[in-house]
Amino acid sequence: MNGVTGATPSGAAGPEGHPRHDLPPAAVWPRVPSEAPAPAGTLAQRLLAPAGTALGAAGAAAYVAVVDPGRPGHYPTCPFFAVTGLFCPGCGGLRCAHALAHGDVVSALALNAFAVAMVPLIVCIWLRWTVRSLRGRTRTTAADPRLIRVLVAAIVVFAVARNLPFGGALAP
Repeated sequence: MNGVTGATPSGAAGPEGHPRHDLPPAAVWPRVPSEAPAPAGTLAQRLLAPAGTALGAAGAAAYVAVVDPGRPGHYPTCPFFAVTGLFCPGCGGLRCAHALAHGDVVSALALNAFAVAMVPLIVCIWLRWTVRSLRGRTRTTAADPRLIRVLVAAIVVFAVARNLPFGGALAP
């Protein structure tokens, strides 16, 4: 907004800062599309974020594969478990990642079944992001709000269930 007249540079407001009535409503209150227009930049620039994320995840997985979380002294203790004595949704996650890095899916499921279940979802989200970047499209939102609500609910249910007597199989 222009501090002197109250007008916006695009002319969507009049001299007193009130909306102009000679413009269509879309010009006054534009809607944000779910996909932004194609970003400027080369293919390499568009793929920089997905490639960097994949490289960071691969580096973290390699580190966890080499440095065993089951041996004391390499990783900090879960602060939630240390304070409450209850398992958080992530408890056992590092040992689960270590087992997955070594191809031991059965042990990984026993340590944190939810983390194992999330791996295909995370890979699918990353692939979708990469394809969108290849095509020159980016999302304006991280994920569908319904998906986020479902994931949060699943995390809460998993966290509660693994701390109940009947959920002992879900405990790390």
